[in-house]
Amino acid sequence: MMRPEKSDYDPYYERYISLIDGSEPIASLAAQSDQLRELLRGQSEDRGSHAYAEGKWTLKEVLSHLIDGERIFAYRALRISRGDETPIEGFEQDGYIENSHANERSFADLLDEFESLRSANLRQFRMLNEADWSRTGTANNVKISVRALAFIMAGHVAHHANILRDRYLS
Repeated sequence: MMRPEKSDYDPYYERYISLIDGSEPIASLAAQSDQLRELLRGQSEDRGSHAYAEGKWTLKEVLSHLIDGERIFAYRALRISRGDETPIEGFEQDGYIENSHANERSFADLLDEFESLRSANLRQFRMLNEADWSRTGTANNVKISVRALAFIMAGHVAHHANILRDRYLS
């Protein structure tokens, strides 16, 4: 698989795509559930409601955001890969977190949900052919390809894992 062309996604997403090495996002996607578990191993449930600064998400809210992102990016990839040309709306991440109840959940529950979603999404991605990967659609008023969405999904998790390491767990 080739890396997505810059014309396949909004420049905003370069910060995620640039975190994925090579031209194959599937290996990164497959490794990330275990990487998140390892990163959070040994964290107390109380630590999960810690935010590194006033007004920032808690550790568990970051996990909930990753779950939301996983669902939304996968939905976009599914629709576009199936040739659905209906524009897909954006989403307001802060509103999603406000209603997520993340701090009431355990780390194990959040990580299990992410792992289940990622497993299903990997199965979906592995069934795509080259024409499916190359399809483009519109999400949040911007052209995007299925290929770019796979890189974005992996890069989004990598980006937030870096934040967790640097700001929450250091």
